[in-house]
Amino acid sequence: MDRRKELIQAYKNRKPNMGVYQIKNKINGKIQLLSSLNLDGALNRFQFDLKMGLTMGLWEQELKEDLARYGPESFEIEVLDRLKPVEDPGYDYREDLKALEELWLEKLQPYGERGYHQKK
Repeated sequence: MDRRKELIQAYKNRKPNMGVYQIKNKINGKIQLLSSLNLDGALNRFQFDLKMGLTMGLWEQELKEDLARYGPESFEIEVLDRLKPVEDPGYDYREDLKALEELWLEKLQPYGERGYHQKK
């Protein structure tokens, strides 16, 4: 019983994978950059949405249109970067994640013909 409690506590204390990922249209090469405090959950949700024909509310309209035009098999997802967890259990990773996403936006410039993002 103690072992079970230890496993439950370890699960509750684990840090999920956090980072930046891209959805890439394999037909036209356009990308959508996204970030998540839970990459595994985001990737699973993306795969489920594609399988079910759903579109996430966070996606740009043009991406939704291309998904309908080309089909889900024309898209792939790739993790670009991960945040490393810190020792502080109360640490808020949101600002770090936002900065990491901004770095990738600057690097890849996914605007116009290169991506689904709109310049701010």
